[in-house]
Amino acid sequence: MSNTNLKQLAAALGLSISSVSKALRDSYEISAETKKRVVEMATRMNYQPNPFASSLRRKKSATIGVVIPEIANNFFALAIDGIQMVAEQKGYHVLTYLTHENNTNEVSTVRHLLGGRVDGVLMSLCRDTQSVDHLSSLQESGIPLVFFDRVPEQMSCPTVTTDDYESGFRATEHLIQSGCKRIACLSLSHYLSISNKRMNGYMDALKKHGLPVENELIIQCTNDNEYNLSLIKTLLKGRKRPDGIFSTVEKLAISVYYVTQEMGLEIPKQLKIISFSNLRTASLLNPSLSTITQPAFEIGLEAAALLFRMIEKKTFGNRIDKLELKSALIERKSSERINKN
Repeated sequence: MSNTNLKQLAAALGLSISSVSKALRDSYEISAETKKRVVEMATRMNYQPNPFASSLRRKKSATIGVVIPEIANNFFALAIDGIQMVAEQKGYHVLTYLTHENNTNEVSTVRHLLGGRVDGVLMSLCRDTQSVDHLSSLQESGIPLVFFDRVPEQMSCPTVTTDDYESGFRATEHLIQSGCKRIACLSLSHYLSISNKRMNGYMDALKKHGLPVENELIIQCTNDNEYNLSLIKTLLKGRKRPDGIFSTVEKLAISVYYVTQEMGLEIPKQLKIISFSNLRTASLLNPSLSTITQPAFEIGLEAAALLFRMIEKKTFGNRIDKLELKSALIERKSSERINKN
């Protein structure tokens, strides 16, 4: 049976389109008897409301945009689950935009969003974002904007992040307590604030325990997997090979596994590793991967809740919310202390 539109429904009832619309929205202006009659006729005629037409009348798109650098990272997949849950509760659709870790794509996406296609934006920066001009334009347009995980330090804006510095410190200290003396740090970008915070935590943990900060052990990786593999091979083939690695993102940790297998190095006997990761299969790797696990779902949930408070104008004055959630250190085999007795 084909769907009936509002005009046809109103004609069948002998009522105005406005009266039928109000009855369907349970308006106090329409009597209970009329509402009952409208609902019964709507059911009989297979009337289905058009959410897009309704949103246009309200000058709302009933849609939010989510801009992320990649989908392969398990963190973002889990964060989107949290965002989706809140959006569905609010009756909103979610449009996801991938920048593929490319600033040109990020700028293009922001320009697209400036066209008013969404009622609000949740965003996590790509690895090579330096200028915030395009982000400022989005903020100044009046579109509610919340950043999560990878956030711009140069802007005054609502953010939802995790305890990156403290987690970087704890991860490095864990390797030290497991017996490591030369610990390398694999970073994805020196532009991202989260990378710098994690690296600062790494350096401060070394200093606390009297270990030197060696520049040759701080490896700036890229979005090119093959290039990253070559960087890690060079690191592990060096004359003074590190005995521990702190990876600031999970894909670099997986690259370390590939390289150690190729070189015949044993984890954790010859090299220990810990990484920021929400990888569901971390416990199934051989050996299982020790992780700093972010509350990704909760971060998505909180970011979406904050965005909808802004959309519904339930924010408090000019307050800029900056939420920081705690990550968990999960010890597994990859960073286990090996007794040499």
